[in-house]
Parts: sequence; structure tokens; C-alpha cells
Amino acid sequence: MSIFGKIKDAIFGKKKADHDVQISVDGKTVSPDGNLRPTPPGGMPSPTATTSNGGVMSDVDVEKQLASMDGADRLNWRTSIVDLMKLVGIDPSYENRKELAHELGDTDYSGNAEENIALHKAVMNGLARNGGKVPASMRD
Repeated sequence: MSIFGKIKDAIFGKKKADHDVQISVDGKTVSPDGNLRPTPPGGMPSPTATTSNGGVMSDVDVEKQLASMDGADRLNWRTSIVDLMKLVGIDPSYENRKELAHELGDTDYSGNAEENIALHKAVMNGLARNGGKVPASMRD
């Protein structure tokens, strides 16, 4: 499963029918196994989370979900990609952050502070495009 898929699952939760969900992230589709693949031409009509029967997943308040997680009060997850990954139970190693950056289209990720800030925003933008309610302050 992709790193972005793991983050999404940790925040949005997994439903029994999650194997039927396709999610679009920057022109790529998260497949049932959680891996990002290019969205085929004429694929999904809009960059939102949809189910196999065409229904849109309900909006998830990303900030509220994250704030309610154990340890959220001790981490700077609102701006730090490292703390966000820790909060959702993903190893925030350089290798995992680099893989996440590649999934979201940054092929030149080196892990510096500016890139980590941009990666956090890219994750939040991806969550917003996929049915999450994300405050503008966490996206732009």
C-alpha cells in the first residue's frame, strides 16, 4: 500500500467496501491495493473519492480526526510532515518521506525543511481532493 494510502486510511478510516474505492491524487488513481497509478484517459470524472457504484465518499473533517488521535496534543502535526506521519503510525524516515513525495509528484525530494513543508501541504491538498475537509491554513 502507498504511503499516501496509509495516511488516508488512518484519517478516513477503512470501511468494509474500501476495496471498491478509487481515489484520485494529482491525476493518479489509488488502486484497491493502495498504490498510485496514472488515471486512465476518460477515467474518473472529478478528483474526488468515489465508490464503485459512483457515490462520493462522505466528507471527513481531517483536522478533527487528527486532533482526536492519541498523542495529537504532543505533536506538531498541523505543519510537520514528520509529526503527521508519527501521529498516524507511519515511520517518518527519510526513505518513507521520499517515497511519499514521489507518490505525490515530487521526484527531486531531498528532505530539506522547505520540501518537508511542501510535502505536508501536498498531503493535505491530496486529502482535500479526496473528500477530506482540510482548513486552508493547512493546504496553502
